[in-house]
Amino acid sequence: MGRKVVVAACSLNLWALDYHHNLAMIVESIQQAKARGAMYRTGPELEITGYSCQDHFYESDTVLHSWEALAELLCNRACYGIIVDVGMPVKHKNVLYNCRVIILNGKILFIRPKLLLCNDGNYREPRWFAPWTKLRTVEDHFLPRLVQRVTGQKTVVFGDAVLSTYDTCIGYEICEELWNPRSSHISLSLDGVEIIINSSGSYREIRKSWQSLEYIKAASAKCGGCYVFANLKGCDGDRVHFSGDATIALNGNVVAHTPPFQLSEVDVITAAVDLEDIRVYRHMIASRCHLAAEAPAYPRVQVDFSLSSDNDLFLPSCSPISVALPTPEQEILYGPACWLWDYLRRSGQGGFLLPLSGGVDSASTATIVYSMCCLIVKAVADGEQQVLDDVRRIVSQKEYVPTDPRQLCGLLFHTVYMASENSSQETKKRAKTLAQQIGSYHLSIVVDTVVSAMLGVFSVSTGHLPKFRACGGSERENVALQNVQARVRMISAYLYAQLVLWVRGRPGGLLVLGSGNVDEALRGYMTKYDCSSADINPIGGFSKVDLKNFLRLAAEKLQLPVLLEILQAAPTAELEPLVEGRVVQTDEQDMGMTYDELSQYGKLRKVEGCGPYSMFCKLIHLWRDLTPAQVAEKVKFFFRYYSVNRHKMTVLTPAYHAETYSPDDNRFDHRPFLYNYRWTWQFMSIDSAVKKLGEGRGSGGVAARSDGTEGGGGKQQDGGAGGSGKRTHHTHVPPQPPQQPANETPRQGIQVAVLSETIEPSVTLVLAEDSTAGSNKSPSNASSDTNSYYSCYSAPATKDCSVLELHGAGEEASDGSSSTTLSCKDEYLSHSPSLSGHQANEALVSQ
Repeated sequence: MGRKVVVAACSLNLWALDYHHNLAMIVESIQQAKARGAMYRTGPELEITGYSCQDHFYESDTVLHSWEALAELLCNRACYGIIVDVGMPVKHKNVLYNCRVIILNGKILFIRPKLLLCNDGNYREPRWFAPWTKLRTVEDHFLPRLVQRVTGQKTVVFGDAVLSTYDTCIGYEICEELWNPRSSHISLSLDGVEIIINSSGSYREIRKSWQSLEYIKAASAKCGGCYVFANLKGCDGDRVHFSGDATIALNGNVVAHTPPFQLSEVDVITAAVDLEDIRVYRHMIASRCHLAAEAPAYPRVQVDFSLSSDNDLFLPSCSPISVALPTPEQEILYGPACWLWDYLRRSGQGGFLLPLSGGVDSASTATIVYSMCCLIVKAVADGEQQVLDDVRRIVSQKEYVPTDPRQLCGLLFHTVYMASENSSQETKKRAKTLAQQIGSYHLSIVVDTVVSAMLGVFSVSTGHLPKFRACGGSERENVALQNVQARVRMISAYLYAQLVLWVRGRPGGLLVLGSGNVDEALRGYMTKYDCSSADINPIGGFSKVDLKNFLRLAAEKLQLPVLLEILQAAPTAELEPLVEGRVVQTDEQDMGMTYDELSQYGKLRKVEGCGPYSMFCKLIHLWRDLTPAQVAEKVKFFFRYYSVNRHKMTVLTPAYHAETYSPDDNRFDHRPFLYNYRWTWQFMSIDSAVKKLGEGRGSGGVAARSDGTEGGGGKQQDGGAGGSGKRTHHTHVPPQPPQQPANETPRQGIQVAVLSETIEPSVTLVLAEDSTAGSNKSPSNASSDTNSYYSCYSAPATKDCSVLELHGAGEEASDGSSSTTLSCKDEYLSHSPSLSGHQANEALVSQ
């Protein structure tokens, strides 16, 4: 009797609901496994349908076509002589299960349903499937007649069983069962199962590549055994990118692993496993043997088949290998590039178009497209015929063979610098240089004519012409003028995407790429329906900090030196007028927070599950250079803008999923999009904590930032004017308001606190306490309107406000009661959900 068995794990690039394609990939993988001497082949989760069918799993057609595809596989004699398990949905007693169907030589051996379902991150399996909760229990499953006619079987075993061959025992886990605290591989190994199969649908997240590898190694190390892990790869129709990473481990060591970021559609790895190595390893762990002696047994499905042969003496056993995990920068360089290629070749379009501004974000998107071109050239050189066929179809050249990434980029990628009168020559030059270095088909246009036409229509119909703040306009005018530029660019992008290939004499259109990062989405630092609105966004799952590190790597790896120039420039919207030809507007000043702070907020909010109060409690220890009062104001400032801008996430461009704190509400981050932005109870809890920490009734205003600036408003997206810039809530950093003379007494009965914020040079907002301010009133005793007022304007919540005074040009405005003021403000904000608190201030001044 032999002792060495060859097993195969496959990573397949599938497409949801494309049964012909998926079946062809399965057959190809089986044939490759057989050619390498494997006697057992496993593939990814739900490989017949594709994983991302979502609500199509509700449809009976999905189950019917799965059985039809399986019937074809059962009839295919090229797949005989090897045990195969494939993934598909199976309805048992009117309940849908996520199953592995194990087949051999045209017969179904048994069906193993998934025991534990994944319901976090982007996974929603319990929406469609039920878990099999009858552990170590099997039932008869009646096969559909179309399968009965093929196999001659009426029923098969269905449930939590294991497979016994002449020479070994094989058990099963499906994806999530590996990651949970009560993984099946422990009880399986204690019952004598020597080979454990896991078919997975695991997607890539940045800095998570090590996780599955360590879990697989641990599963085979604790109790000994061979662990065979197969996974999906690529984009099968959704935002996630399945990582591939098929792995075979033996007794805690990796013995086979697929390389990452390949454009091939079928990856097969095999390993020759000496079963005696497993048995000796287990025998030497005494405590494991004691537990195994009393372990409950699994139902065994007997099969007259052997994985080994009698003449395997000359078959070398597998040896441990080392696996180099990708760095975060490499994950950005190659992961989205693979995702873009899958999307492009399946979309029927002729390439991509990107508004290229010369800033970090749009440069990152452009660099990823160029990386995609490099991967395509390499895949063609490695003999990937499908990649070559797809390229020829996309560029409409039947004999074309890509050998130069820059040449290919010129066929697939189109960039447009969209300048306005507020654009600088520096960003225009950087955009042009980057386009030259990657080889994209580049155009430079000016959108001023379109902007002027739109403003002309507005002026004719209303009799008013808005002005920039620098020209004496209000904050509302200033923001509106910035937004119209940004939105015109979106319209222009789609016009060029539809017609550029027509100009070049090629059929089809182009996919418009976005370039907003995850931090700006979290902050809401974008304009609705500007260049953040696109078909897909390859960088929407990455932070600004990671993108900068990625560009440093790409500058060297891809030989794009202009990226270093782009990194040295301060990110800016370039939507406000230049001053002496130079940019004065910067993103971090507009946002009122740094990108590093945004990343910290995002991780605490999503990954660590923090609301405002919990975030404050953590940050007072992480930001030791700030006082608790300053930390409190920063946390409040973030949550105000996060909640006011949350509605923008409902129209966020579908983006490559990568970051664990992504605010994408499609499936990953389920939150309301209409908040009470005042967070009165939560902020009151923060204020109480500040008081307990020894803070007095401190000075008013927005807490000073550690970099010396004050909180601001919203954003444009990128580092330049020419393209993907997006902008909504802008507030400049004004000069400090004039201090009240020391010898001047405030109005009788009122104490005045000046906000560290001015709306216009001649207008200052002031808060006033009533005559009871010196009493022992606390925030908990204040009215909800009063508390809301301080929440909106970042005033110290330890004070009570009853009067709002407006002073302009040295003259005192009419006093208004707090209830009247708040009513006006609230109404304005309720009709303008993208309006910042600072814009609300300006609305009050205007009225």
